This record gives sequence, C-alpha cells and structure tokens, in this order.
Amino acid sequence: MAQYADPQVLVTTEWVDLHRIDPNVVVVEVDESPEIYPQGHIPGAISWSWQSDLADNLRRDILGPSQLELLLSRSGIGNTTTLVLYGDRRNCYAAWAFWQLKIHGHRDIRILNGGREKWFDEGRPSSKEVPATTPNRYHCRSLNLELRALLPQVKVAVKSQAFAIVDARAPDEFAGKVASRERGQDLAQRAGHIPGARSVPWDATCTKDGGFKDANELREIFESKGITPDKEVITYSGIGERASHTWFVLKHLLGYPVVKNYDGSWAEWGNLVGVAIEQGEERPPRFARAADNTAR
Repeated sequence: MAQYADPQVLVTTEWVDLHRIDPNVVVVEVDESPEIYPQGHIPGAISWSWQSDLADNLRRDILGPSQLELLLSRSGIGNTTTLVLYGDRRNCYAAWAFWQLKIHGHRDIRILNGGREKWFDEGRPSSKEVPATTPNRYHCRSLNLELRALLPQVKVAVKSQAFAIVDARAPDEFAGKVASRERGQDLAQRAGHIPGARSVPWDATCTKDGGFKDANELREIFESKGITPDKEVITYSGIGERASHTWFVLKHLLGYPVVKNYDGSWAEWGNLVGVAIEQGEERPPRFARAADNTAR
C-alpha cells in the first residue's frame, strides 16, 4: 500500500487481526443496514448507524462538534485513539464516517482495505456479541470545513474550468434514467446530473474483493475524465455517502490537494427551483468544450 499518497489510512485484515485487542485501537463497523452487524462482526468491533449516529436528522446535516464528542466519548474513543473503520458495500459507509471525522480533526483514522466482505471471505474470527465500552472523554479541537462543499461553492464550480465535479452515482442516475436509487433517501424531483459533472461511479475504484485498485489504475480512471490534481475537485452522489468514498480515493490515496465532498448532493441540487441540470450520456471533458462554458 506504499504506492498510495497516504498509505497509513489503509490497514490490512492481518493488521486488524493483530491489533483488535490493543487498548488504544477501536474498531467500528458502519453498514448500509443496522441488521448486518448483529449477524456477525469482527470480535470487539462496535457499530455505528450512518443514518442516526452520523447524522443530525433534525437539521438534516452532518454532526456538529458537540454531537461528535458525545458519539466518540460513549464509544470509548479518545483524541489519541487509533480508529479503524470498516463495513459492507466495499466500505462505502465507512468512508462516510471517515470524512466526517476528518472534518472534526481526528488524527489517526484508518480504513480496513476490503472491508467486511474481505474479512469474512478469509474466514477470520467473528462474533455476535456486542462488546461493552468504557466511556472516554473526547474533545473536538479543530474543524476543517475545507473538506466540505456547500451549495454556493458548487454553483461557482459549475461556471469555472478551475474545478472538476465528480458524480459518484450509477450511470443510470447520471444520465437521468432514474432520479434516485431504489430505497434511497436521495429522492429528487428531477433526474440527471449537475452541469459539467464527470461520471465516475464510486465502486469503479474497487477490486473484486472489495479493496481499492492500485494507484496507477485509480489515476487513469480520473485523469481520463479530465479530473486532474491541478483542479479543485468536488464530489457528489445522492446524499454524499457514495461521494465520500470517491473523496477518500482522491484525497488520501491519490493525494489531490483540494477535494471537497458536496453532501447536499443530488437530493439538494435535483430539488432546487431555477437551477439547471443536464441529462443524457456523458459529454467530452470540460477542457475540451471550453467554448460552451459561458452557455452553461
């Protein structure tokens, strides 16, 4: 994993097996459904729900500092804890947790490469027991909002060739054939994509075993779409969780200097009044159609 820009953010199944009983390591499973964790998990791992533990559903927002402090404190996590995240769906929701924790400045966060699928495919130990946690005291000491894109920034990005907008949804969502995923929370009145966005489905960055492709393959995927490190990159999906996986790849595995996740995503953009969308298959990269820039 030394090929990646920040190889320390990934750990192997072997590493987790050796360190899961380390008192300074906390392993957290974040799945698409809360029904998955009780079926069996890494022994000692606790569970977070991306829909409740990692969301403020009253404000429809990510967690604020005080909310995150409560979550980490009751999870037995301190400021110096090494936090290992993993889950199903190739770590999609683990990446969502990673992104939020980085916004709040937690230093040592890692993702289990291959996630839940790889752990079980290798026949490693599992448990159905929910471990007891000893509460800790966590203090948020910084807030890095540069990792998050809000609507005004995205509106600017649509009109500027200095930005690259990455749509991490499925091709049918991008083309406007469907407005959202089945059973998804990203319901929108319109189907399509943000003008000028490039289509890179989030799971195109993964191998068959659920891990991440090597750096050269990842670089080719994005650079072939005109998504290069000299641009400010904004990722989005339905509600930002798939886009956080793409954000992780660009920011930590490829080392792009400026990458923001637009977690308002299509659930926000697709419901706006008076804001344009595009439909249909992907067009040539933005730099190849500079003459159209003023018309969009």
